[in-house]
Amino acid sequence: MKISPLRRAVYAGSFDPPTNGHLWMIRQAQAMFDELVVAIGVNPEKRSTYSVAERRVMLEAITAEFENVRITVFENRFLVHYAESIGAGYIVRGIRTAADYEYERSMRYINGDLQPQISTVFLMPPREFAEVSSTMVKGLVGPDGWRDIVHRYLPPAVYEKILSDHKGSSY
Repeated sequence: MKISPLRRAVYAGSFDPPTNGHLWMIRQAQAMFDELVVAIGVNPEKRSTYSVAERRVMLEAITAEFENVRITVFENRFLVHYAESIGAGYIVRGIRTAADYEYERSMRYINGDLQPQISTVFLMPPREFAEVSSTMVKGLVGPDGWRDIVHRYLPPAVYEKILSDHKGSSY
């Protein structure tokens, strides 16, 4: 597929679950591009807590205010090939740590070898989101007081989903 004349970008991740850090990235990226495709990447090697359908519903809820954002799913493809298949000229990636930078820098060069016409745009979230990850949030769920801690890292719709999933549990 040819690159669209629209400035279309892809922001991909597992979003298991979507966090305030993801929402910050989406908010920033949608302001930079005509269209932002938030793509749930399915990795068969990775066991997810939430189904693709659940993650999609959560993402649709937290991005409803953005007219230029759409949610998609892709699997068994390199992100750069997926971006090319939908006519995206940009891939948006977040850099939280030095380790993220090293990994993303390497991926940017590989992607450039595969699809040189697709640019990678790096965004660095503010400090309050730098340590937030889906894995970290899931690890906080359970011990006494988890609800008071977890809510600060999640958009309200995602927090409500996690609460409803743990309703009636001994947590």
